[in-house]
Amino acid sequence: MPTEQAAAPARPSIWKAFTQPSAWTMAFLGFSSGLPFLLVAGTLAYWLKENGIVLKDITMIASAGMTYAFKFVWAPLLDHWQLPLFRRLGLRRGWLLFSQLCVTAGLVAMAVLTPSSLPLFVAATLVVAFFGATQDIAVDAYRIEIAPVESQGALVATYALGYRIGLLTAGALALIMADHASWSAVYLTMAATMVIPVATTLLAPEPQVVRATPRGWAAAMREGLVEPFADFFRRYGWALALTTMAFLLLFKIPEQATIGGVMSPFYRDMGFEKTQIATVTKIWGIWIGIAGTFFGGALVARWGAWRPLGAAIVICGASNLLYLFLIQHPGDIVVLTLVISAENFTLGMLGPPTVAFLSSLVNKQHTATQYALLSSMVNLPGKVLGFFAGGIAMTLGYQMFFIITVLSLLPAMILFACLWPRWRDRPHG
Repeated sequence: MPTEQAAAPARPSIWKAFTQPSAWTMAFLGFSSGLPFLLVAGTLAYWLKENGIVLKDITMIASAGMTYAFKFVWAPLLDHWQLPLFRRLGLRRGWLLFSQLCVTAGLVAMAVLTPSSLPLFVAATLVVAFFGATQDIAVDAYRIEIAPVESQGALVATYALGYRIGLLTAGALALIMADHASWSAVYLTMAATMVIPVATTLLAPEPQVVRATPRGWAAAMREGLVEPFADFFRRYGWALALTTMAFLLLFKIPEQATIGGVMSPFYRDMGFEKTQIATVTKIWGIWIGIAGTFFGGALVARWGAWRPLGAAIVICGASNLLYLFLIQHPGDIVVLTLVISAENFTLGMLGPPTVAFLSSLVNKQHTATQYALLSSMVNLPGKVLGFFAGGIAMTLGYQMFFIITVLSLLPAMILFACLWPRWRDRPHG
């Protein structure tokens, strides 16, 4: 009797990944995450300036956005404590709805109080920043738990689309409105747009994750503060865990080093006007970045996280060499557009495999805590280099600065090669 040859498994469907309902749920939640970020930072600074607040106080107040950098501190709460009045929604949707309502209330309070009541206004600003960061924790945890790893690339892409629309709404649209209406009216309008993510949260399904319930306060403290770390090393072993963590610390240095304050002076030193810089980097660049994110999401949907991550790290990091070409053509808007297009597309491409890989490392018993910590590790070293970027560029020149950012890839890629045998065969990773 002839035997039938087993059919090769079909490759995952990119179309299916992007059309699943959870992908578009993430688009609306992305809008909800992007909206408050600028309203307590960049856009807020314009309002404060027009009310005669001095620059020193403006920068201090607008630094409320730094709350986002420390969200891992209270992330364990979102893993292990259900809000009493929101239990019926479940752990993830309960925190999502609570944080969205608090952001909305904070925006309304800012509109009502105005900078004329500065202490209370600052308090309302901090409420928006804190619960905006809390919402981000809840959104990341929800995304990881609502879909498998192979779908994370598509979810990140649609989230990025919504996030960018949120930034445009809170940035460009808010500024345009402020030319024709009061700032209070602008912030009330922004608060009203939060109806969209609130409705999304109410209609979205709660992730089906079974969690252990700690017995007693001591057990709860261990579960929330100690176990997320212990679990990571227990699951992967000390050697693999430490090597993976070292890789996470290093691979985004080229990207993060060029996000800081060094780039604006660089563009000006290259002879570009502020309007040119804004048009190319903030308007055109955003949409090219979104296109790159969808491309990266498609790569993850087809090949998983690990292989696209390695390719994207090299391509994205090497794109910094294009700035050497721009240095040779100062003031050339066509060259600037080409360089920004390449950089933003590759940055966008790197996002989905990064998030998908981090998501694959997380234990769903500690989703919010472990993901907040891992994502902080990814971004911190590059931001540190970015802090010293101005001094490096002044001492060695812009050319050497960009070369150094590319050379910083070498340790990360050596670690990638060491980790390849362990992660290449991981399902969907």
